[in-house]
Amino acid sequence: MYAHATARILKYTMAVITVVTLHFILIRMMPGDPLVGLLGTRNYYSLLSLDPEALKAAGAEYGLDRPIHVQYAKHMGRLLRGDLGHTPYYGKPVLEVILFRMKWTLILLVPAVILSTVLGGSLGALAGWETDSKTDRLLTATFLFLQAMPGYCMGLILVLILSFHAGLFPLSGMAGEGSEGATRIGDLIRHTVLPIAALVLHGSATPYLVMRSVVRQSAGENYVLTAFALGLSGRRVLFRHIVPNVLPTLITTVALECGHMVGGVLLVETVFSWQGMGTLIYDAVVSRDYPLLSGCLLFLTIGVIAANALADLACTFIDPRVRDGMSHG
Repeated sequence: MYAHATARILKYTMAVITVVTLHFILIRMMPGDPLVGLLGTRNYYSLLSLDPEALKAAGAEYGLDRPIHVQYAKHMGRLLRGDLGHTPYYGKPVLEVILFRMKWTLILLVPAVILSTVLGGSLGALAGWETDSKTDRLLTATFLFLQAMPGYCMGLILVLILSFHAGLFPLSGMAGEGSEGATRIGDLIRHTVLPIAALVLHGSATPYLVMRSVVRQSAGENYVLTAFALGLSGRRVLFRHIVPNVLPTLITTVALECGHMVGGVLLVETVFSWQGMGTLIYDAVVSRDYPLLSGCLLFLTIGVIAANALADLACTFIDPRVRDGMSHG
């Protein structure tokens, strides 16, 4: 089992190395001087006009005057030290800015993933168990509609109804000015309700549809018939036998959806003016801050790979069939 887990870790490590390598290649394939992508447009042209020697020294610092393999080794060394460059827009190291903004994105993303998985998975299991019932038809139609509607559109609708007209929640932002302590925490929670709701409503559709399908397929399996023969009730069979059996499928689905969820939270942040990674990427694009933009994309890509790796390892330890397969292998 541990050999299998080690092989999976190596596989995802190679995926991270591939992403980092592509990041290195893309910067050097950009039209013009690669320093534009490394320093940012504003810094590059400022040094070009005011201090060409400093620009030349910056090129030497990044190893652009050396062979490509030496540049690649230097690039990897900088990344291992956590050096993603300097952002001209904020005037700080890229990693420092990303880490500060990432925590606000995780405040929305983590609860949204958990709630959408629980909501979609549980309702999908019930709908798959009661196939072709009124509940199944109503829930399936609802979640198909939610899947078709982008998260940011759902956010706009929630803002219009619950904030603008009803006045129940703030229109945008993260917390009221001047609030401190418990008041600030309560204000922050009120500001998170609508963004998280928009993400959960959209994100729960895929877990629902997957669980409905796998539960429906599992209803005729021999172990289900055996459980009924032992006198167990329908709900007990569903949640004690079928759901644990198909849980790895749900975990895998959620892991594969992580990239989609990350993209959704970035757009939802822009709708609600939430100061996370979404608005950070928007600011980087508008200001043409290439070091910040490339650092954000690299960070998010590695985060999605890490989420898939954790889900893969979770399936390895949760599913006895995988463990038995490894022990016989």
